Amino acid sequence: MTNENIILAVDLGTSSMKVALITVSGKMIGWETEPLRLILTPDGGAEQSPAEWWDAFLSAAKRLVARSPREVRAIRAVCCSTQGEGTVPVDRDGNALMNCVLWMDMRGASYLKRQLRGWINVDGADVLKILRFVHLTGGMPSPTGKDPAAHMLLVRERFPEIYARTYKFLNVLDYMNLRLTGEFVASFDSILTSWVTDNRDPDSIRYDDSLIRTLGVEREKLPDIVPCTKVIGTLRREVAETLGLSSDVKVVAGAIDNTAAAIGAGAVQDFATHLYIGTSSWMAAHVPFKKTDAVASLASVPCAVSGRYLLTALQATAGGNLTFLRDNILYHKDELLQEAEAPDIFKALDRIAARVPAGGNGVIYTPWIWGERAPVDDHHLRAGLYNLSLHNTREDVIRAFLEGVALNTRWLLNPVEKFMRRKVDTINIVGGGAQSDIWCQIFADVLNVEIKQASDPIYANARGAAWIAAVGLGEISFADLPNLIEIKKTYTPTHNNRALYDERFGVFVQIYKQMKSVYQRLNSVPL
Repeated sequence: MTNENIILAVDLGTSSMKVALITVSGKMIGWETEPLRLILTPDGGAEQSPAEWWDAFLSAAKRLVARSPREVRAIRAVCCSTQGEGTVPVDRDGNALMNCVLWMDMRGASYLKRQLRGWINVDGADVLKILRFVHLTGGMPSPTGKDPAAHMLLVRERFPEIYARTYKFLNVLDYMNLRLTGEFVASFDSILTSWVTDNRDPDSIRYDDSLIRTLGVEREKLPDIVPCTKVIGTLRREVAETLGLSSDVKVVAGAIDNTAAAIGAGAVQDFATHLYIGTSSWMAAHVPFKKTDAVASLASVPCAVSGRYLLTALQATAGGNLTFLRDNILYHKDELLQEAEAPDIFKALDRIAARVPAGGNGVIYTPWIWGERAPVDDHHLRAGLYNLSLHNTREDVIRAFLEGVALNTRWLLNPVEKFMRRKVDTINIVGGGAQSDIWCQIFADVLNVEIKQASDPIYANARGAAWIAAVGLGEISFADLPNLIEIKKTYTPTHNNRALYDERFGVFVQIYKQMKSVYQRLNSVPL
């Protein structure tokens, strides 16, 4: 039993719904999880069911509350962290009109290109429109079609009857907050990738009419915008009753995953860097300025910390490569393994990888299994295994998968350092991939930086949501977090691997330069 106030923190990712009870100081009281289904549509879409999110939340939260009866009275707020760049059209009653169009979905790319073209075009968009987007927002709609700007156009063009019935377009976070409170709101960070806001004042994010006109979506279909730390209401009575909580429990706006992870990693000081390794990955740091590096696809964008922006460098797929290896190669349920139950083998993968010398006996893996976002924004790229011979084993392949993600992250590090105008010496690592000791050491060796492995790294998003709520309730300040975050272990670079990984990194970048035109030719129609 704790004497601290408690937050019911929600972490809604692509693969699962996690719900946790976390104290305002960051102590984990308990957690529950529910798997989520990914829906790949025949026309190339990637979707999830908002109803399944909500059912998964209620199921996990009810179990958690039921086994923590003494802690229930100390719960003061609910706060969510969710995957970003999803789009849910809802009607006036808050009902989802279709599945959520996910961050992997590229079906809107052609409609976006048509909407943004003009007299002088770069990558299908008018130069003057690009300049205005970057000036006001810090970025612009991705030509891959993976963000809400393109998703809304997809709905407008391909599902016009749904578009006509849409009261608001909500991101994943916004939808969860709607179900919790009945309020149609977006947070400073969840609205970002609709690309219709003026972000020049980090404490006053607001819609810009010219950007809305450029995108071609009606202003009334967009929700009101609030800070991440805003108390947006209390739990709806029926939700409180279902969970066995007081209807006085507050709901704080919360944040999307990269914003929350920066908080949960304790990396809130200016230029303090964190690396998140989950299904996708990102490197991020809070900075005191708005800036855009269009060449490397980097930008500092609105976040949870007052007066600051979050430099966010996204990479498309990290741990998702291991899931692919497990489900599609090692334990795929075909004639070779029809009856077997695919186990949770990630710890076994760690043990296997640890037996293989650095460099994977020559095997190199490029982890672009769903395209890439930074330091190049190219949806044509695909994953590849290079330099296989009859002497290699699947042990080498497993090691190469881990090293490939690390090499891809190193590719990102130099533009991040240039953006911040300073060297990165230490990185806090969080996310499911940060549970792997061997992977943490590989990151330290490949990046040549000190890697600090946060305790319970898989709960960084939930912990970030809890701390955002605690700040919103006035229990703590963000300045307290570096003293609250617990570090499990620190990994320093292995000097003997320095030359090897420098050489492998050079080959890794050379593979991209020589193969990008091949991928362009093979994948000219988005998959």
